[in-house]
Amino acid sequence: MSEFAYFITPFLAWLVAGSLKFLINCIRAKRLAFDLIGYGGLPSNHSAIVSSIAALIAFRDGMNTAAFGVAITLAFIVILDASSLRRQVGKHAAAINKLNHASDDQLLRERMGHTRIEIFSGIVVGIAVANVVFDLTSII
Repeated sequence: MSEFAYFITPFLAWLVAGSLKFLINCIRAKRLAFDLIGYGGLPSNHSAIVSSIAALIAFRDGMNTAAFGVAITLAFIVILDASSLRRQVGKHAAAINKLNHASDDQLLRERMGHTRIEIFSGIVVGIAVANVVFDLTSII
């Protein structure tokens, strides 16, 4: 059962971060914001997923392991991608949308990347989920 934690932790981090993001979007939009589901927003699902598995490995196996090294490397790659590359893609989409004067249904999605606070909150969610899973699996 305890090895199952490595599988369930990133899924739970995705679920918690996605639920929080939907709730925050609904509060901000003052409506059910199903149309805002997707890339970008607070907290970052990608950051939550990769930080949850890195944190779980650190809690269970220690930080001086090959698995933690791989997990933290993957986390850095994903977080850098979420913060820089995808934000640039969103900026390009905005510029293309201005040039094309397209109708709403033909617009490219502009909300792609994450701000630092969105990424940081995703990391916090991921570590918190990993901590809960670690605590629960330690009891079992």
